[in-house]
Amino acid sequence: MAAAGKGAGASAASPTKTKRASAASPSPKSKAKGKARAAVSVKKKTTTIKQTTTSEVVSKGVSKFFASGKGLSLKSSIPDAWKADWPIIKKLRETRDAPVDTVGCERLADPKAPKADWEWQCLVSAMLSSQTKDQANAEAMATLHNHGNTAANIARTPVDKLAKLISKVGFHNTKARYLKDAAKLCLEKHHGRVPDTLEGLLELPGVGPKMAHLVMHAAFDKQAGLCVDTHVHRIANALRWVKTPSAEATRVALEAWLPKREWPHINIVLVGLGQQQQQSPAILISRSLRLRNRAAALQLLARIGLKLSAGRYPDLDDAAKRDANIQKLLK
Repeated sequence: MAAAGKGAGASAASPTKTKRASAASPSPKSKAKGKARAAVSVKKKTTTIKQTTTSEVVSKGVSKFFASGKGLSLKSSIPDAWKADWPIIKKLRETRDAPVDTVGCERLADPKAPKADWEWQCLVSAMLSSQTKDQANAEAMATLHNHGNTAANIARTPVDKLAKLISKVGFHNTKARYLKDAAKLCLEKHHGRVPDTLEGLLELPGVGPKMAHLVMHAAFDKQAGLCVDTHVHRIANALRWVKTPSAEATRVALEAWLPKREWPHINIVLVGLGQQQQQSPAILISRSLRLRNRAAALQLLARIGLKLSAGRYPDLDDAAKRDANIQKLLK
């Protein structure tokens, strides 16, 4: 009987335990809701972090923010590689004939425009240039000039019309919204002028550190920091001047040691070098062969990714026949 009673007790308790277990374990719907709440929670946290980061950038200044707390190992001394490479690069870019030299940011602003409008056009050109070839940017700027490229006119132009006017540039729909909002902010907060401080520029929609530094230099002739795009980032890392994961990190690293006298030049020199490497490599090879240290110049081009192949460049093949050092560079 005792055994039977024990069995009966266990049997009686079993449904209760099952019921409790069932109540404790969430249903599929509950799990889905829980995941949704977790996702929302994560999203909210991420948004908060981004907002805090942006405000810190504006309040602290971009250089200070990115240089602190980001784990970058900043050099204070000039790398030997830069000392050897920079004179060669300047020689290769002595003739300013890359696309950036003719259709760069400030060169697309109307030189006859009033100063306030000219500064605005420098900003517009910089905003349109992101993820866009220089020629496409030039065509879009010409269209905007015909439309009336002033902050006041852009502010009252419908976004869909702006998008059509700048349709040749990348992400034109997004940039159209940014342009209109930036124009409104300039009118409402800066008396129709483009802000001439890094903090003021960073408050404009669609303007990040790279663009802000570009506008500071192009529109106001102020060198608050370096403008580092994909060309500058790629070349600086390829030549081992820096070891950085992003263009913004490259900017901070370069600013730590690059002589101030070179700050106004490094962007246009390296951007032009990168453009010619991709679009007209034969020009760079021909110029390298005319330099006294031509093997070093060719080696530099190889280090940034220009392929020195036998049979591809006649001038290079001829030079290789007479120079063993050049012959070694051919693949």
